[in-house]
Amino acid sequence: MIQTGISFALNEQGRRSNNEDSIYPSQSEAGAINRFFIVCDGMGGHENGEVASNSVCESLAAFLTDVRPSEFNEAVFNRALNFAFDELDQKDECLNPAQKMGTTLAFLYLTDCKAFMAHIGDSRIYLFRKNGQGTVEVIYKSSDHSLVNELLKAEIITEEEAAFHPKRNVITRYMSPHMERRSKADIIIRQDVQAGDRFLLCSDGITECLTDAQLCAIMVENDNEAIINTIRTTCKERSRDNFSAWLVPVTDDARD
Repeated sequence: MIQTGISFALNEQGRRSNNEDSIYPSQSEAGAINRFFIVCDGMGGHENGEVASNSVCESLAAFLTDVRPSEFNEAVFNRALNFAFDELDQKDECLNPAQKMGTTLAFLYLTDCKAFMAHIGDSRIYLFRKNGQGTVEVIYKSSDHSLVNELLKAEIITEEEAAFHPKRNVITRYMSPHMERRSKADIIIRQDVQAGDRFLLCSDGITECLTDAQLCAIMVENDNEAIINTIRTTCKERSRDNFSAWLVPVTDDARD
């Protein structure tokens, strides 16, 4: 059975005038009993992005709170996602029609024996694992729905060019009200979760200032609170964006 220790969160305004990121659960409510975690990065300018990201966090949480881990599956998630889109549609009716809003989504649900991960946009999900040499490796990383990532996959630009590309913030998939075709989430299910693994869900305010290699170096630390504090300190120094994250440590092997 997958057991987690105390999870740690970030939800920081950073150097922006407003925090458009949202997380679930709140930092004060997280404990070892939580089974799902959400990070959303809102878009649409002052207040609108916050409305979208909050709405998705709240509606997914409302739909899933009474679902037992043994009952959760991809079909349940997709129903929850459609409910979140419906709630976005309703929220949009109260806004100025000229104002557009949207949000990314990074989602983790831990059942008794597997990890269900889903994402839309460029908020990212990592699974880190310490190897036999004492260093940490990325076992899984979600693939950003972004223009820059499409250019990378097509080998049109390099990783170095991607970091400074003028359109690096353009995303190709997101959640928004009244979409003609609602965005689908990329879903991956891992049944190989081990004690000592760590999940990191984060907005691009973190990935824009910390490389995968730098995150792995931070994850070598055994103290989870120290890890999240290092990420916080680094992003305060480097990031120009809001930055939010969930660090979820696994404390027992996945077993039936």
